[in-house]
Amino acid sequence: MVCQINFMFDLTNKVSLVTGARRGMGRAHALALAKQGAKVVVTDIDAKECAPVVEEIKAKGGEAVCYKMNVADAKEVNSVFDEAVKQYGRLDILVNNAGIYVSKPALEITEEDWDKMLDINLKGQFLCAQRAAKEMAKNKWGRIINISSIASGQVGVGIAGGAHYTASKGGVLGLTETLAVEWAELGINVNAIAPGAINTPMISDAKLPEGAIDAMLKGVPLRRIGKAEEVSAAVVFLASDEASYITGATLHVDGGWLAQ
Repeated sequence: MVCQINFMFDLTNKVSLVTGARRGMGRAHALALAKQGAKVVVTDIDAKECAPVVEEIKAKGGEAVCYKMNVADAKEVNSVFDEAVKQYGRLDILVNNAGIYVSKPALEITEEDWDKMLDINLKGQFLCAQRAAKEMAKNKWGRIINISSIASGQVGVGIAGGAHYTASKGGVLGLTETLAVEWAELGINVNAIAPGAINTPMISDAKLPEGAIDAMLKGVPLRRIGKAEEVSAAVVFLASDEASYITGATLHVDGGWLAQ
């Protein structure tokens, strides 16, 4: 008698694409998906910095390729997706992780500042989701996971100096819910993850005032900053068959911040 063991969150032979995957959460998402058996297309604005992520995946027995991709450039997005499908024959999972944060008082934000933030953080997610859905619809199965933020409106978390950032992340949630409704009949689940304070290079790059992190963590019941891998665990779950009845949802990974 053969005993068959079914492992949860098994992504064997699924093909995934992660944007903004050269470092931080994107890198963690790519590694986590590969660990569960998925083939990973690692993309970022800097292809050279993506290469080490691919090598790390391969060193652990996984399969991955990398491409340079500006998510705000529709032509480039389509070209990279074409190459990914040519490489693997299909696309099953998209993690819309690419994003930027540049702190600036609202009275000083220029039209150029606003457009750049929205182009990358919101338009980029739409362009990638739209292109991914066209591939996923062919197999009537897909998972699109959009990375937003707890600072996205309606939850009482604003960020001084981040009007353009929070507007973009709020837009991601609205986009997620609408795409979930439209694409359900195509077999595509669309969800969002809204991280709280997570230890990534973006936090360092933001150059927050001294003591800002400590002050922030006073409002987090777990009293610590989160790890990128803790967000990646949510990515793996939403990418799996175990999340088949979840769509249009936002999963907060915030250490209890919003429970306060």
